[in-house]
Amino acid sequence: MYKTPCSRLTGVWKCLLRDGLLGVSVQQRLIANASRSHMSVRSLIQLCRKNQTEWITFQHFCFLKRQYVKSSSGLCQRAGPKQEPVASVLDDPDDSVVSQVQQIPALKPEPEAARAARLEARQWKELKVEYSDLPGIYARLSKIKLTALVVTTAAAGFAMAPVPFDPVTFLMASVGTCLSSCTANSINQYFEVPFDSNMNRTKNRPLVRGQISPLHAVSFALACGIPGVTLLTLGVNPLTGFLGALNIFLYTCCYTPLKRLSIANTWVGAVVGAIPPVMGWTAATGSLDPGALLLGAFLFSWQFPHFNALSWNLREDYSRGGYRMMSVTHPSLCKRVALRHSVGLIGLSALGPVLDVTTWTFPLVSLPINLYISYLAFRFYHNGDRQNARKLFFCSLWHLPMLLLLALTCKKRHVPQDEAAVAPSTPSLAL
Repeated sequence: MYKTPCSRLTGVWKCLLRDGLLGVSVQQRLIANASRSHMSVRSLIQLCRKNQTEWITFQHFCFLKRQYVKSSSGLCQRAGPKQEPVASVLDDPDDSVVSQVQQIPALKPEPEAARAARLEARQWKELKVEYSDLPGIYARLSKIKLTALVVTTAAAGFAMAPVPFDPVTFLMASVGTCLSSCTANSINQYFEVPFDSNMNRTKNRPLVRGQISPLHAVSFALACGIPGVTLLTLGVNPLTGFLGALNIFLYTCCYTPLKRLSIANTWVGAVVGAIPPVMGWTAATGSLDPGALLLGAFLFSWQFPHFNALSWNLREDYSRGGYRMMSVTHPSLCKRVALRHSVGLIGLSALGPVLDVTTWTFPLVSLPINLYISYLAFRFYHNGDRQNARKLFFCSLWHLPMLLLLALTCKKRHVPQDEAAVAPSTPSLAL
């Protein structure tokens, strides 16, 4: 029936805004109702019901009592009390508080020896390396894991060649390929020192940390490259030596500068990775046959799902280093290319028996692993997140050796021409 005190206060302020003076309005109401003070409670209730919007409640009267005083002529508005000045804490400081504050001791001047040592520690200087640490430094300078993969693919190409296995030629081809790969990787790190220092993945390389000097790294590259190319040219055959020198040139003079210029560097790098199995084939046969090109095509297509998945999770690093990779500048193209070449491995496997390199069982036994990497590439294409990229990358690590092993198992055996000519004449002699 009655309104809340908050609503009553709101009504009072509305009257104030409407009438201009709150005291006059209340005084008029009290004078008009003075003659009715002898009425009963029921009469007062009926009087209030006639105009419900102007009810005066007990809370209303309490509010008016605080704001008005009674005088001889009527009600007068109470003047608001002046606010007592608040003494500021700063005006009357407390000596007890000030006494509790401890005096800050003055800074002592830094000794000259300590200052010189601190400045010297900030300066770049070459680390002192023991001779026992050089093998490990050379291994990291030549990217030993990548070099081992290059030698393995070259050995697979040598084993797939349709000729008898020659262990001496195989050893010289493997050593020459290893030295050529060490040269290419060392020169690559020499050129990319200022950019590798900005990447978390490469900031601990020997040249970035200053473990060896740039002259030392170039000397190591020449000490590996000259004997390596010479061994391939003179110890194996000139064609293999030419391919080794061409691979060093493509990796150091084409692929390395293109990494900061165009995304075409990925295709050039795939050509560099496709040459080692071709070198193994030419080392065994001395000629460039369709089988060598097929093995090179396997490595060419395999590198796209492998590297694109790897670079997808390193986009921040490549951006800091200033490298133009597909995963950074063209992410949708990066996923499409990985899927395209993963599916292409199925077609390349079917070309093995067509080119008389493997038997017809190879496309069948390699189909499950090719379908699996294609499935992971499709998931990476559909949802390019870190998890799918990581799965595709780790799958590529075991897919390539498994594919080469299956190709070697299903290798087509070629009978030499002299044995083929003697074989038909043997039964006739027996007769």
